[in-house]
Amino acid sequence: MAKSLRSKRRRKMRAEKRKKNAPKELARLKTVLGQGEKGEITMKDVAEIATVVPPEKVKEKLEDDGGKMDLDTKRSKKTMLDDQGRYPVWMNQREAKRVKAKRLAKKGKPKTKKGLAW
Repeated sequence: MAKSLRSKRRRKMRAEKRKKNAPKELARLKTVLGQGEKGEITMKDVAEIATVVPPEKVKEKLEDDGGKMDLDTKRSKKTMLDDQGRYPVWMNQREAKRVKAKRLAKKGKPKTKKGLAW
């Protein structure tokens, strides 16, 4: 993707940071897992490393949604516009302009407002 000197430098520094922090993260993870074997693990220890979500909340969310993804069903297949008059995110401006011109050509030329004659 980006190959400028600045982005190369950033990538390099991020890699060095990962190398520096890796032993600390590994040690923390081992201590948490070691406590888990003894049965002394607490959610506070795990919350420092990872985001903890109770299983009840996950089950409730799945039941509310019915296990289905949110699909954009309110989009016209012919005009590609949604209910608010917007084009899909993946469509670039040139493509949107071309579809709009095609749609308006079928409809007829847009009426111009009549102004003062002078």
